[in-house]
Amino acid sequence: MSKISKIPAPVHSRQTVNEAFTTILKHNFDYLPQWEDAARSWQDIEGVHQMRVIFRRMRSATATFRSAVPKESTSYWADEMRWLAGQLGEARDLDVFIDEALGAVRGKLKLPGAEELLTLAESRRAESYEKVRSMLDGERYAQFKDGFSAWLTDSGWAVGETGKKKRARLNSDIVPFARKALDKQERQVLSHGAHVDVNSASEMHQLRIECKKMRYAAEFFSPIFSGLDLFMGHMRGLQDLLGVMNDVAVMGVLLEDLIAGSPNHQAAEYAGGVVGWRTREYYELLQSFDDRWNEFVQAKNPWWKKSAIIK
Repeated sequence: MSKISKIPAPVHSRQTVNEAFTTILKHNFDYLPQWEDAARSWQDIEGVHQMRVIFRRMRSATATFRSAVPKESTSYWADEMRWLAGQLGEARDLDVFIDEALGAVRGKLKLPGAEELLTLAESRRAESYEKVRSMLDGERYAQFKDGFSAWLTDSGWAVGETGKKKRARLNSDIVPFARKALDKQERQVLSHGAHVDVNSASEMHQLRIECKKMRYAAEFFSPIFSGLDLFMGHMRGLQDLLGVMNDVAVMGVLLEDLIAGSPNHQAAEYAGGVVGWRTREYYELLQSFDDRWNEFVQAKNPWWKKSAIIK
């Protein structure tokens, strides 16, 4: 079983923006091969999960460094990573549903159809992992790895016609750049959350996206500023709530698709019970939204403190 690494990319305060960007991408890209074997089977569901996380981190890095790295030089790779992560999506959704959603209600729902629904989900998961293996063995993934590796080695984003401002930013110190990037993403979270309609699925979904971007940016720059882990700890409760909301939405679509192809009424009945159970959990959590939001708003960010810079 592969080991999950919680060590952030080894950026440091003496790097340039270009060096830090390269370090973050290379650190994550180098972890891809170690999860490929695990991703071929649901015996270790972290395989698919970690590969998706790696693609998301690298895409998030291209967005976080957008003011220095031209979008036109990263858009191809970002699109490829989006597609590759998409090939893993159904397998991951089914892993979460089987291991977490069904596991959480096992023995608690007094309804028929538990085994029938599990059989349906496991059968679909087997099909989805065929798709994953096809991607891993396919030419597109092989070309991505070869091409992206060469692009990293050559700093492909800095080659060719790069505007003077962006070239200057690439060669500037990472500390002021990181401060501005963290400021910008913090403002995005505050803007989307300050007057969010908690009953609007689309508004809450957008808030979740901005929170994830904030988490990734904090992760990228945590080796530069002490206290970022503590700061992000104040967002954890909010992210947990938004994560349950997303699970409910994904599970509803997944179950609708599963049940549509089955004549088993007991499985459909049990599926309705599972959705109801998880939805109740979400609305119970939603009652604490204001407290969770205020905890984040009141948290003091550390990145403008000179004493927080890690030498």
